[in-house]
Amino acid sequence: MENYTDVTVTYLNGLNETRLQKNIYFVFTLIFYLLIIFLNLTLIATVLLDKSLHEPMYIFICNLSVNTLYGTAGFYPKLLADFLSDTHVISYTGCLIQAFVIYSYVPCEYTSLTVMAYDRYVAICNPLEYHAIMNTMITVKLILISWILPLCEIMIGIVLTSRLSLCRFQIDRLYCDNWSIVKLSCMDTTLNNIYGYILVIAHGSQAFFIIYSYIQIVRACLKSIEGRIKFMQTCLPHLITLINFAISTIFDVMHSRYGSRHTPQTLNNIMAMEFLVIPPLLNPLIYGLKLTQIRLSVKRLLYKRKVDSQNYLTSL
Repeated sequence: MENYTDVTVTYLNGLNETRLQKNIYFVFTLIFYLLIIFLNLTLIATVLLDKSLHEPMYIFICNLSVNTLYGTAGFYPKLLADFLSDTHVISYTGCLIQAFVIYSYVPCEYTSLTVMAYDRYVAICNPLEYHAIMNTMITVKLILISWILPLCEIMIGIVLTSRLSLCRFQIDRLYCDNWSIVKLSCMDTTLNNIYGYILVIAHGSQAFFIIYSYIQIVRACLKSIEGRIKFMQTCLPHLITLINFAISTIFDVMHSRYGSRHTPQTLNNIMAMEFLVIPPLLNPLIYGLKLTQIRLSVKRLLYKRKVDSQNYLTSL
């Protein structure tokens, strides 16, 4: 019979192989995180400051960037602190909070992408009714839903985990995730496992809804050259973002639940952090480069700032 203990701290073993090059990893990670912050804040500021972008599609993109900043804030600051420390320790409460932040970011991203797919479906398949359907009130409600539901569902998962007594205290990852905490317990975790599968099925149904939406969009777009152009300009970035995020999170789920301890640590780290590395950086680049209005708005804002700076220097 195994002994149950009240674990107050947890050790993260994901950085054990980086001790010799930790300063180099710290610098590159810091630059990468600052780049993520800069790109996403630029996208958010562009949408907020340019009144021509105050439309549902761009507001949803802005919401996606806000969620990115929220999710990465649960990962990168702790990772950077660990690079500067010889012991990679996190309190049990901090571990639960980190798991909550990172894994509420994931369903919020999926829900936001579902909302964006619905927005594009209405815009292309029912263009005459678009402004009546996607009015300000509906847009606000959809954004609230994209946050409230994920936060509630992950909170339930964290509550189910917090009731467990743990008998181990080492996690072989760079950060705390809910399933890794569950695996530290010597108690029956059937309820946690069932709830996890319920969430997988629920978000799998979201994926089917998105696929159905894009099938209808493609059918509508193929009817005209204008429709195909509209699809390439506004829908393709959403589709690339969805595929990118789906592949990244599938890697994480498979690694978390079925990963082997014999897998090299470097490969484990890549699989575990892919959804916290690629989508946060790639999404603002995709939307900034592919969506003409955002690209032009960024250029206008940068040009205006340059002119204002020149006028200020001239006045001196």
